Amino acid sequence: MAWIWMLPAAGAVLLWAISLGRILSSPAPSSLPPNPHLLPPLRDDRRSRNVLLVVAHPDDESMFFAPTIFFLKSKGHNIHILCMSQGNADGLGHTRKDELYYACDTFKIPRKQVKVLDHPKLQDGFHEKWDHGLLAGLTMEQVQLWDIDTILTFDSYGVSGHPNHQDVHHGICKYLQENGQGNIEAWELVSLLHEILGPPSLDFLVRLIRSRFIVERNRQCIAFLNFSMLSLVKGIDLASLNILRKYSGPVDIWLSSLISSSTSKRPMYTLINSSPSRSYQAMAAHKSQWVWYRRLFVMFSSYTYINILQKV
Repeated sequence: MAWIWMLPAAGAVLLWAISLGRILSSPAPSSLPPNPHLLPPLRDDRRSRNVLLVVAHPDDESMFFAPTIFFLKSKGHNIHILCMSQGNADGLGHTRKDELYYACDTFKIPRKQVKVLDHPKLQDGFHEKWDHGLLAGLTMEQVQLWDIDTILTFDSYGVSGHPNHQDVHHGICKYLQENGQGNIEAWELVSLLHEILGPPSLDFLVRLIRSRFIVERNRQCIAFLNFSMLSLVKGIDLASLNILRKYSGPVDIWLSSLISSSTSKRPMYTLINSSPSRSYQAMAAHKSQWVWYRRLFVMFSSYTYINILQKV
C-alpha cells in the first residue's frame, strides 16, 4: 500500500514542474492580468519612471523584490534603491553594504543609484525600534535628489515579519501622508488580517531565536496590527503571503493569477519572474548571508517567482 502515499508526492512534483514550466515559458517578465497601463508614463511624454525601492537591509531586494525589479527593468524604468541600514546586527555591515552593490550589478542597477545608510538610530535588529519620522525624512531627501515619482516598499507585515521591515513601511506611509500626492503616484496594498497574524518565515524564526527577543516581537506585532487598522497606507507595497503560499514556490502562480484576474475596486497585479535563476544569482551575491536556510528560502519561496502588487 506504500504506492498510495506516493501518489500525492508524485502529484506535488508534477504540479511544481508544470507551474515552473508556466513561469519559464514567459519570454520576458510579465504581469497578470496583462495590462499595458501598469505603471504608464506620468508626464512630459517621458517613457520611463524613476522608481525608489526602499528596504531595511542589504539582501531584502534579492530575497523579496526580484520579480518586480526584473519587470520594471524590462519596461525601461529607472530603479533606485534606498537601504535604511547596513544590516550590521552581526558586525558585518561594511561587508553587506558591498554585497548589495554586487547584487545590483546582477539587476543591472547602476551603483550610483543605490544608497545605503548607516544612521545610529537605524541599526539592524529585532529589538531596534526605528523612528517613522526619521525614515520619512530620509526618504524625502532621496525622492528629491533622484526626482522619484513611484515608491516601492514592504507592506505593513513586512513580508517576513521583521520589525525593521514594518518600520520602513510605516515610515513611507508617514512620508506620503505628510507630503500628499505631490509628483509621486501613490499606491496602496492592504494585507489580509490572517496574513498579518500568520506564522513567521523560516528565516524570521532562525534569526529570532538567535536574537532572543520573542516577547518583544509579539508586543510589536500587536502594536503594528492596531496601527495598520487605523492608518491610511499609500505607495506600492509587496503583499505578504500566508505560510502555505509563501513556500509553494512557482505553484502560487495559479492562485495569484486567479486573484489578480478577479473583479476588484483596487486592481491587483501578479508580476512573473521569467528567469528565477537570476534571483538565485542576485541572492548569492550576498555571500555572508548565503547560509543553508536562505538557500532553501530562495528555492521554495514564491517571492523568487512572483510578486503581487496592488494599486489604490
